[in-house]
Amino acid sequence: MTILVIGSTGKVGSAVLKELGKHNATVRALVRKQDATSPHTVETVVGDLLDPVSIDKALDGINKLYLLNAVVPDELTQGLIAFGLAKKRKLKHIVYHSVFKADQFKDVPHFASKVAIENALRDFDVPFTIIRPNYFFQNDASLKAPLMGAGIYPMPLGTPGISAVDVRDIAEAAAIALTTEGHYGKTYNINGPEILSGAKAASIWSALLGKTIRYPGEDMDAFEEQMRKKAPSWSAFDIRMMFQGYLERGFVAGDGDLKTLTALLGHVPRRYEDFAKETALEWKKDDKPVPSSNGNQATQPVRKHEYEPVQT
Repeated sequence: MTILVIGSTGKVGSAVLKELGKHNATVRALVRKQDATSPHTVETVVGDLLDPVSIDKALDGINKLYLLNAVVPDELTQGLIAFGLAKKRKLKHIVYHSVFKADQFKDVPHFASKVAIENALRDFDVPFTIIRPNYFFQNDASLKAPLMGAGIYPMPLGTPGISAVDVRDIAEAAAIALTTEGHYGKTYNINGPEILSGAKAASIWSALLGKTIRYPGEDMDAFEEQMRKKAPSWSAFDIRMMFQGYLERGFVAGDGDLKTLTALLGHVPRRYEDFAKETALEWKKDDKPVPSSNGNQATQPVRKHEYEPVQT
């Protein structure tokens, strides 16, 4: 049984490769360039989701597919090409990485793409499992500058909050669905065990960093403008609409979600505070003195208000 992992070099995909290794699965990873880093036990194959010929070759000898395509303007086209070829080859199982409450956020471009791909999976005779993760803890690993510099938690999570989740739990769920029985036709909501609001996140970081971290509220125009400094304009708008949806419709786990995920994983999902502790320790390790231009020791300057685009 050989599994092709599409999206293997990102936050989740690389974690999925590690988890599949723990299950002793035979894995092939699709990469854009041959020098992409993958575990030495993983076969890599070069391909492009907009090149059906390369994807068809990548699927040669494959039994199962983990499909996580990037948030890009042509995400729907890329996803349907991979799905269409998998259907043509009659793969035994597709595990599709979607997003929590995708069908309730049809005004968010990359959510709408995922809904269309989910519908294709359900409408055709292909064994599938859909995983629907919430906002990733690991997105906040990019917030070192605003947290340690300006002292703000800038992600507009609002008061209702979200059931954010650790990437490692997403990867575990995907690997289990790919390597064990009983998951065909199922959709798993992948949520964390607690509700994370903007103010709660700020209080967690305040305690860990030993300084007051402020939650500035939800100025969505300012948020989108800040996102455009790190991402294309279309992506900044897409992410803005996602967070606006969080505020308007909520992004909190439903009844039974945590129980189902705990049973799937065999443990309670990880807590945001534990992720934050790990991250704060890494940041402190990185803040080592570096030589200044006059030969004295100095610390690396921290740029304020800058953070990386989020991923879903």
